[in-house]
Amino acid sequence: MAQRQQHLPVRGGTARRVLGAAGALLLAAGLAAAGGVPRAAADTDAPSAPRLCATRPAPSSGTAQGPVLDTKGSGVWSFVSAPGLHPMRVGVTTRRPGRAPGQIFVAPYTIGTTMTGQTGALIVDDAGDPVWFRPLPSTSLQNADFTVQTYRDPRTGTGQPVLTWWQGSIAIPPQYTNLPGGAPEPGGCYYVYDSHYRLLSTVFARHGFSADEHEFLLTRRGTALFLATRPVPMDLTRYGGPADGAILDSEIQEVDLATGRLVFSWDMLRHVDPALSEVPASDASSSGGVWDAYHLNSIDEGPDGRLLLSSRNMWAIYQISRGTGRIQWQLGGRRSDFTFGPGADFYWQHDARYRPGNRISMFDDGCCNQPDGTPEQQSHGLILDLDFRDHRATTASTYYHRPPLFAASQGSTQALPGGNEFVGWGQEPYYSEYAAAGNTENDARRNLLYDAKLPGSDISYRAFRIPWVGRPAYPPSAAVRPASGGRSVVYASWNGSTLTRGWQVLAGPNPRTLSPAAPPAPRTGFETAVTTGSRGPYFQVRALDANGKVLGVSRVVRAGHR
Repeated sequence: MAQRQQHLPVRGGTARRVLGAAGALLLAAGLAAAGGVPRAAADTDAPSAPRLCATRPAPSSGTAQGPVLDTKGSGVWSFVSAPGLHPMRVGVTTRRPGRAPGQIFVAPYTIGTTMTGQTGALIVDDAGDPVWFRPLPSTSLQNADFTVQTYRDPRTGTGQPVLTWWQGSIAIPPQYTNLPGGAPEPGGCYYVYDSHYRLLSTVFARHGFSADEHEFLLTRRGTALFLATRPVPMDLTRYGGPADGAILDSEIQEVDLATGRLVFSWDMLRHVDPALSEVPASDASSSGGVWDAYHLNSIDEGPDGRLLLSSRNMWAIYQISRGTGRIQWQLGGRRSDFTFGPGADFYWQHDARYRPGNRISMFDDGCCNQPDGTPEQQSHGLILDLDFRDHRATTASTYYHRPPLFAASQGSTQALPGGNEFVGWGQEPYYSEYAAAGNTENDARRNLLYDAKLPGSDISYRAFRIPWVGRPAYPPSAAVRPASGGRSVVYASWNGSTLTRGWQVLAGPNPRTLSPAAPPAPRTGFETAVTTGSRGPYFQVRALDANGKVLGVSRVVRAGHR
């Protein structure tokens, strides 16, 4: 979570209430999701499957079954010891001294017709090699907002690092399924996994809303803050839309992780007039009759329970009082409480975060009212100074890319230890790290420390760099293949282990009499190949830490058996 500091409300506030009641009949958003991990060819490829979070994937771009899956091309990893895993290959193009520590967290998917590698949640190292991958069974299913957070027990105050992400179906532009007279179909859900890659918690939205991909924030109170949506039937003619349309309402929800109880909610439709949207209501004709007037896409929690909320389609960021529900100030949009200095304007923004010293950060997409909008400006990471006395926002630093990027959606700007900034470029297939001072549009390679590109049309909603220690609860994987001269090649991997530094191969004539068949070999990537003169035919591998201690042992495999 972002560092927090005191923010003073500006004079007058901007709380607003929409007149008129929303229709009682709900339409279910076509953001349905299915959970679970396919059982891989090797039974230690991946952690056990969590329960389903809905019944079916939503319609998406590409074929009727989702994008075509490419697992054979040069942009995909394949492993002998983990044949069920086919993550994308990330190409690292810039790698300079001064980078922050940590692995990189992405959730690859595509809005194109071909997915390069499987969709899922992926950790890669600084060289772009996979560390942990949890594939999904369909290209119509996606993960988003994959990151590391702290899971706290409010009773003891103790915390542990965990992996969190959303799972469901992302359709761009959004698609919706009308279910008149029926209950809403549940949407996506959120998962919390421990450092052993075991499921701790599955979180759903409440009272008819669908959990969406944009935010899932764990708090010190043992709760989770997230965003949820539901289409509410509405006559949109007063806004220039269809009479039998619906508006996509958005809500902040907070759920107690121990009980699943909803402890807080805040509804956008009750506080902000949709007429202020930068997206015309006529757009409903291309999205199932549903007008996405708000498109909330991030929450951050600040002092005294204040919440920072980003509304992409309003071009606005709001500070909300948790206690009263009042909007204390609005930055950007048609009724901004702030004026803007040079370069401080933003459009279609994502990922608004509190920063120390009355600063906020965001990813400024600068582009585009989907699907055919003209860019307002080049996408970039943006940090703003907020002057609450003069009600003025000025640019503190910016982070541009070369070549120039125009991300039509998504994106993130993450504060790193030591002051660096990590930018995920959303709908553009890159992620980058910059020294704190950043750069300008005309000098975009200045202070660039790291740059990587995803293959094909693969993208990731956000991207993060965070240190992570993974100790899988499941054993390592092993496979053996014959080599020339009567030798054998043993392949070893352990999906998610960050402590493995080497491998010891054992072999023998039967599973009960195995002994070392080669000197310990250093780990050389996700999968390590060790050549031995032994014919086995039985083999096993032991994962070793930096001191040669055994961390885990694979099952015994037999040469000639797959």
